[in-house]
Amino acid sequence: MDLDENRLISPELEDIGEERLENSLRPKTLDEYIGQNKVKENMKVYIEAAKKRGEPLDHILLYGPPGLGKTTLANIISNEMNSNIKITSGPAIEKPGDLAALLTNLAEFDVLFIDEIHRLNKSVEEILYPALEDYTLDIMIGKGPSARSIRLDLPKFTLIGATTKAGSLATPLRDRFGIVHRLELYNTEDLTTIVKRSANILDITIDETSAQEIARRSRGTPRIANRLLKRVRDYALVLGDGNINLKITKHALNKLEIDEMGLDEIDRKLLETMIVKYGGRPVGIETLATTIGEEAETIEDVYEPYLVQIGFLSRTLRGRIPLQPAYQHLGFEWKE
Repeated sequence: MDLDENRLISPELEDIGEERLENSLRPKTLDEYIGQNKVKENMKVYIEAAKKRGEPLDHILLYGPPGLGKTTLANIISNEMNSNIKITSGPAIEKPGDLAALLTNLAEFDVLFIDEIHRLNKSVEEILYPALEDYTLDIMIGKGPSARSIRLDLPKFTLIGATTKAGSLATPLRDRFGIVHRLELYNTEDLTTIVKRSANILDITIDETSAQEIARRSRGTPRIANRLLKRVRDYALVLGDGNINLKITKHALNKLEIDEMGLDEIDRKLLETMIVKYGGRPVGIETLATTIGEEAETIEDVYEPYLVQIGFLSRTLRGRIPLQPAYQHLGFEWKE
């Protein structure tokens, strides 16, 4: 059973409809972009310097958990540079010819955005290196003894790579990015601003305390905040007059089983398994995965980052350990 299927607080996009909604809510400039202040301030300098030099931006690597705005930031960078952006993903570029088609269709100073760049095919990665360093493309024509290599000159472009797993990138590829930024989970204040901005765009009336409540339960992720706002709006339409107040917000989020800390049923099951079944002792990821019927990779990539961030879980060499705040939150007695 895949516990992550249709999970309301999954940071991944749910469907095409949600992607369209997210596109409509995306800011267009760095000044409109909320949060990630260090990244934003640095990017303003890099963009201004590149414009003054009349050169394309250095290649950029954005990494961090899903749902934090890597695609949004890529679109903003392209917009601020007054250039066009082509968007693709690592798995979509199956063979070198696919990459060659993308690169040869770029214009001067265009941005090529590759999401999930850590999933690029190795043969594709190899021909990307000279494209990034020298703006040239070496491709093979023909097969067997008659095969020959030709070199194509490419326009000066900027590659923006996005990944949730920076450690999975090959070192030669990672070294070719001149600008590397990690996107952090958002604080409640910035998420509250995002919720109010999204509500305004969607023509939803929401008060400050309701926006804060949604923000607090959004696991530091704008995508989840926008998704919860949409769900709370449904409750407000059916149970009230369409306006979102704190009473309806709390009722909706409690019905959706998302607690005060943004944990859902699966998070609580994970923590309870460690506390009750394993007595709080270190437990290996594979053992934990088998016990709750989930893949180890999904636990590591989807559930654990937020639980570690809020101090509920520790990853140690001996295994995963639930920490005191997790006991208190779930109502269990803490034992030293």
